[in-house]
Amino acid sequence: MKAHEHSKHAVLAASLLALLFLALPGNAQEDKVMNPQDVTEAALVDALAPAAPARTRSIRVEAEGAAPKRPSASLLITFETNSARLTQQARQSLGVVGQALGSAKLAPFRFAIEGHADPRGAPAANQQLSQARAESVREYLVKNGGIDDGRLQAVGKGASELMNKTVPAAPENRRVTIVNLDR
Repeated sequence: MKAHEHSKHAVLAASLLALLFLALPGNAQEDKVMNPQDVTEAALVDALAPAAPARTRSIRVEAEGAAPKRPSASLLITFETNSARLTQQARQSLGVVGQALGSAKLAPFRFAIEGHADPRGAPAANQQLSQARAESVREYLVKNGGIDDGRLQAVGKGASELMNKTVPAAPENRRVTIVNLDR
């Protein structure tokens, strides 16, 4: 075999290994946060509805013991500074969220409303604020979106799951993530 053919095979092998590595849960780039202009009923339904099981005859690469990722959508929901009071823009986005959660495709499911914080401030205060914000979003969806309160669970995550670890104060670290709890 010639040197350049060896080189081509090595590049191909390295590319395949990289793709397999990225296919493993936790190695692919995380989902991005949806800005208010990106929040549409269709986008939320697509993100939150469970995917139909894929029928394939190919090899499936999964990390041992890893649970399948639950459908979720991270939203940039804004609050008044150091409070759980929703801004007008946040209420508009949550109106769309309520429509999506009430849609026929999502109506059978339960959801966690996760509040996330950036690491500025004391960890206990961040945890408390993220819980209050998750509860504020839940309450809004129940009262104004007509969503049954039994379908929504508020969970404060504090700064435990940063989306942007490079820039801890980035807005995407102060987000609300809606997670489908049913599979």
